[in-house]
Parts: sequence; C-alpha cells; structure tokens
Amino acid sequence: MMNSATCLRLTSFACALALLTSIAPATEMTGDVTDVRVIRRYEQHPGSSLLWEPYLAQWKPKHLVVAFGAGIPGKTDMGDIYASVSVDDGDHWTDPALVFDHNQRSGTMQFAYANPVLYKPPGEEVIFCYAIRCPMNYSHSEDAHLAAAFSGDGGRSWSPIELAMNYTGPLIVVAGIHRIIEDGRPVYLLPAHRNTRRNDPRGTREQFILASTSLLEWNLRGYIPQPESGPVFLHEGSLSDGDAEGELKLVMRTARYDKEGAALDPPRAYSSTSTDGGRTWTPARAESELWNSVSKGYYARTADGRHIYVYSDGPAWSRMALRYKIQAVDGTWGEERTFYDAGIHNSYPTLIEIAPGDFRAVWDTGTADRNRTLIHFGKLRLAPGSK
Repeated sequence: MMNSATCLRLTSFACALALLTSIAPATEMTGDVTDVRVIRRYEQHPGSSLLWEPYLAQWKPKHLVVAFGAGIPGKTDMGDIYASVSVDDGDHWTDPALVFDHNQRSGTMQFAYANPVLYKPPGEEVIFCYAIRCPMNYSHSEDAHLAAAFSGDGGRSWSPIELAMNYTGPLIVVAGIHRIIEDGRPVYLLPAHRNTRRNDPRGTREQFILASTSLLEWNLRGYIPQPESGPVFLHEGSLSDGDAEGELKLVMRTARYDKEGAALDPPRAYSSTSTDGGRTWTPARAESELWNSVSKGYYARTADGRHIYVYSDGPAWSRMALRYKIQAVDGTWGEERTFYDAGIHNSYPTLIEIAPGDFRAVWDTGTADRNRTLIHFGKLRLAPGSK
C-alpha cells in the first residue's frame, strides 16, 4: 500500500508530466514550421483575459528570450509584459519574469502596457524591451507612449529605464528595431504609428519612424507619405533592408483611413522606401503580391538577399492560418505557402534569423472559437535559393 508521501510524489510527478507534455500542441497542424511548442497559456496567469503579441530575441546560441503581454479583463489590449527564457533553442521555457507591472505606480500615475519589442545590440551584453504604456483609465492602448526596460542577465530579470523622448505625441510600436550604419556609427530605427482618430474625429492615422544613436534618446526621423490615390491607415510596419544597396523598405499593415478596423478592397499590404536613412520616404503604394487584411505581418530581408513575408490569411479579423511568401533576389515573389495552420486562431508572427535561412518564430494563438490564449514557438528553415 502506498503511503501519503508516495502518493504526493506521484501526484507531483503526474502534474509535472502533464505540464511537460503540454509543450507540444494537441491539435493537428499543417505547415512548414517545425518543433512547435507552447511557451505559455493564459490559464497560467490567473485573472488575465488574453496572452498576446510575443516578440523574440537571441541572447546567445540556443539562448532565446520571448516577451509577451498578459491582458487585463475589460481592456482591449492593455496589461502586463512578461519575459520567458529558453536555453535549449526553444524546447523548454522558464516561468516568466515581469518586465512591466500595471500594479506598480510611477509617482502618482498608474499605467498598463502593451506590445513588447525586444532588441539586443550586436556585441553588447544587454537586451532592451520596449513597450507602450497608457494610463489605467484608458480602455485601449491607441494613445500610448514609449517605455523601456533592460536586462543584463539574458532576460531573467529586468530594470526600468526612463527614456529621453523628443517625439512627444502618442504612438504605438509593434515591429522591431532596424540598425543601420551612418557616418561610421550605428543608428537604430524604430517604426511607430499613431491612431488618435479613434477617440478624436480630428485626430490622425500616420506611420512614421523614430531614430536613436543610443537606444535611450529617440527623435522623429520621418513620416511615410500617404498614397497618391488617397489616404490609407498605414500602421504596424516592418522595417528591413530593401532591394537595392542602401535602400530601406517598410511593409505595413493596412486598413481604411475613414472607417475603424475596415479592410481595404482588395486587402493588400502597402510599402514605402527610403534611400537617406529613413528621413524621407516614397509615397506608400500597394504591394500587389502581399495580402494584408487588418493584421500585422512580418517582413525582413534574409541573410542571402531574399525577402520573407509572413501574414494572417482570410478576411479582416478572422486571423486563422498563417501563410508566407518568399521573394527571390530578382524581385519576384513565389507562391503562397502555409506557415502554420491548425484550425485555430493565429496572429502577430515575429521571426529572427539565427543562421542563413534558419529562423525562430513566435506568435499568439488560441482555439477555433477564441483568439490569443497561447504563445507559440516554432522553427522555419528555408532551402537555399527557394521562393
């Protein structure tokens, strides 16, 4: 007969085994992503309403850090920001550390947070987490400001930073920092947008670029001109090297300018390019090969000179399967491929290339009926020269 201590040990073992086996998704999936793992479930955050918008960075080989939001019930997209660490290339993830806590006051103010963006400067032993913060009385994060924290131990602990902001208006950041070299020194470019029109009929919806040489002080770099055919809500742009030497290209999520949350017809991503380090940009234009229906996509140049675009398919706000396309070095886009499809909601993919053609990815996911209850991780490997 087993005694109570033995039963307790077996119960603990069973719980641990159940948690370990939950790492692999139970739903049947198709797609080119492999080694899919569940990093975090919203049930592990009692009182939270959702988990959303993860962002990924690499501290060192096989040491990955993911940051994500845990939402406050009653708020659209506001909550706390957490960071979790893997030291085995994404197979297992630690319990997360708090980066930004909505329960902590800043003087007399209390903020909630959204949209973490991780960045590790090359050759430095520090990783930054940027996010947006807004007063707790707001219902959503559309009128937010930039906040930051840093970690010197690979994402296990975080300390807040007070930024010097020379752009003083409200902003939203979602996509990552892009580093360029200018006059022999690094300049860091951060895409941002504002949507003051949601609460103010005389507000604006504009995509722009911030710039910094220190990652601590940020200045307005340049605005993206509206399309010559008429205004579009350009936002959540992914910034990367473009097709030509010295060119920058921004590929943006789109929606109608005059109607909140409505898709364009046809639903397409828009892009703009700059040849002067992001100070001036071409008028935004539709990317005829790139689907976008009011959801963030991921766009980047690969190590071998191709481009990759990962996006949510389907109509506006459905956000089910993730698809992707590869652009060859000659500028032609290949056929649509399946990134991840399991008959459930998926959105907001972010990738990092750890070696030529070898990517690590995170995105938020859910069930067939509910979105944003899980944070997923996976690996994508591109065959050389494929599209």
